[in-house]
Amino acid sequence: MTHVRPERDLLHLRGATTGWYAADTVYAINLSPLASMDQAHLLAAAGRVAARAIARPRPLLRRAGRLARELSGIALGRSIRAPASNDRRFADIAFRENALYRRTMQAYLAFADALVGLPSELALDAKSQERGRLAISLVADALAPTNTLIGNPAAVKRAFETGGMSLARGVRNLARDVVDNGGMPAQIARAAFRVGENLAVTPGEVVLRTEVLELLQYSPRTDAVYERPLLIVPPQINKYYVLDLAPGRSLVEYAVSKGFTVFVVSWRNPTPAQRDWGMDTYVGALCEVVDAVCAITDGERLNVLGACAGGITTAVLLGHLAARGDDRVAAATFPVTVLDTSAASPFSVHVTEKTIASALARSQRKGVLTGREMSRAFAWLRPNDLVWNYWVNNYLLGLPPPSFDILFWNNDVTNLPAALHAEFLELLLKNSLCHPGALNALGTPVDLTKVQAEVYAVGALTDHITPWQACYRTPRLFGGARTFVESSSGHIQALVNPPGNERAAFLTSDTYEADEAVWLKVARKYQGSWWDHWATWLSARSGGQRRARETLGNAAYPPLGSAPGRYVHQHA
Repeated sequence: MTHVRPERDLLHLRGATTGWYAADTVYAINLSPLASMDQAHLLAAAGRVAARAIARPRPLLRRAGRLARELSGIALGRSIRAPASNDRRFADIAFRENALYRRTMQAYLAFADALVGLPSELALDAKSQERGRLAISLVADALAPTNTLIGNPAAVKRAFETGGMSLARGVRNLARDVVDNGGMPAQIARAAFRVGENLAVTPGEVVLRTEVLELLQYSPRTDAVYERPLLIVPPQINKYYVLDLAPGRSLVEYAVSKGFTVFVVSWRNPTPAQRDWGMDTYVGALCEVVDAVCAITDGERLNVLGACAGGITTAVLLGHLAARGDDRVAAATFPVTVLDTSAASPFSVHVTEKTIASALARSQRKGVLTGREMSRAFAWLRPNDLVWNYWVNNYLLGLPPPSFDILFWNNDVTNLPAALHAEFLELLLKNSLCHPGALNALGTPVDLTKVQAEVYAVGALTDHITPWQACYRTPRLFGGARTFVESSSGHIQALVNPPGNERAAFLTSDTYEADEAVWLKVARKYQGSWWDHWATWLSARSGGQRRARETLGNAAYPPLGSAPGRYVHQHA
């Protein structure tokens, strides 16, 4: 795959498709974290709105008049304005029962609505409207009264109850975050988790270690196992153990318990020394893994699961293998993976050629796109959930950050090599995987229609990162049989979806329709986790069963150490 140089090759992206989606969570592969919107971009967007409002003041004056009338009604106690049902900022009872706090909340909500809605009335193009709305909404979110001590009744009450100690603890938390977290509110109590101790603890061994990855093989838990092994490929921009969280919440543990022989890739966390690692580097490493898995299991075929951005890499691998006439992959699973980027995304309008050029230049200069940069960019796309929520918790309430395994994983950041960063952007902007032969991997053209592996894809109903409608398009790119499942959850919750959750449900159908709206009408709803449905589907494509081996690896691939291995402990 050709490496994109920001100073020269970005011109090739001019006019390209700008649809894009994320792969994870939380820092998933969407172009906003990868393109890393900066302050100048946001200020410019706000400036365009302000200039248009001054040039055409009627919409601004209309909104100001409506706001003045509503504020008058609020002051007289006549307003019925209330926060959205999912707005947790105003959950405290004081916002309903205390007249001053209720009026403060209503005035803020009225002001924020008037401000954020202004770009839609200024005859701006769609992209300028959305960019302006984002810039203004960031300001509006920051101005919420709940972000201040006096405007947050819960913080005031806690200060009185603790004799001011909560404020002292808040100052201490702030000082710690300035020193240790780049000034961002910490999202997690790091001391609560240890990888290999209470996370990523499914028993296994490292059976292959290269410069690029470690291959983990997990110990069987059943007397018999399926003949065809399962290889799991995680995204390069997250550590693999989102798929092996705490016991009872681990997809790896679950798959092993169902009789599958499971292998998982653990990517090395790159440094500037690996700046030139691109898609060919990762696909070449996966080819070596496929050889190792088949050799260790004495099998001719295997199944794969590529999650999020790992699904993109897996798709390129499958295209490369198909071009070589290699059909060893029998079935492929793609949870929350978008390969067709032509559909609009809630975030795509915020990505411009300038922000892409800036991000590419920055990663070229540093050698990597750092995990901290991606984390910050994503956090500011959802500031109330990922910034101000922790601002209130840590500083105003003086509480420690929460202890939650997914948040710990989310903060255990990884880097992306400069070459792969550029190639991901090029792939997504040009929508290369939808155009047979538009992408080359290891010297072969990638044509997903030539891939005959059966495909099982998963979307998530409330996923704002990889919308399920976009995930639905993934199976249609391949030449084999197709199955699609829609989980009733969000992006990461779709991956961490163990059976037993009474609220979990999923939709699926025996047919794969050309249009997702048609599919949605015929799909049936089932209670429970899609994991059980997937395990049944996969077992039917995993051959017969044989007695499980007591040892892992083999003479050519001897165990090199216990899972989770070394690379998972590397820090960005």
